[in-house]
Amino acid sequence: MTRKIDVEALCADKGLRITEQRKVIAKVLGESEDHPDVEALHRRASRVDPNISIATVYRTLRLFEEAGILERHEFGDGRSRYEAASDAHHDHLIDVETGDVIEFVDEELEELQRRIAEKLGFRLVDHRMELYGVRTKQD
Repeated sequence: MTRKIDVEALCADKGLRITEQRKVIAKVLGESEDHPDVEALHRRASRVDPNISIATVYRTLRLFEEAGILERHEFGDGRSRYEAASDAHHDHLIDVETGDVIEFVDEELEELQRRIAEKLGFRLVDHRMELYGVRTKQD
């Protein structure tokens, strides 16, 4: 499941001032097909603008996260990883051997979660599911 998201447009929607360096970071994030950590984002942004410091990347990520433009994930590897926020819900399957993250949507699973919440006297308003595993067969 690969999603291209216009992070710069999300910034504009939130009324954030978008500097040239933030624009580069937003573009790199929006084009990411993975869930990069700060170091990976810095490497990618530096290819576009060698003057972007890792401190700028950290500050920009914090700003984007506080504005609801980004989601930060902790996938058990000791690194915060990021993806652009999206209205399209999805869950994650993390390969504990390689660190690969697979996004998926399963309507049966979504319905089961709603039924469980209802059975326990809740109306589900949000959730995040992360499954951890090892690949048992090669594609």
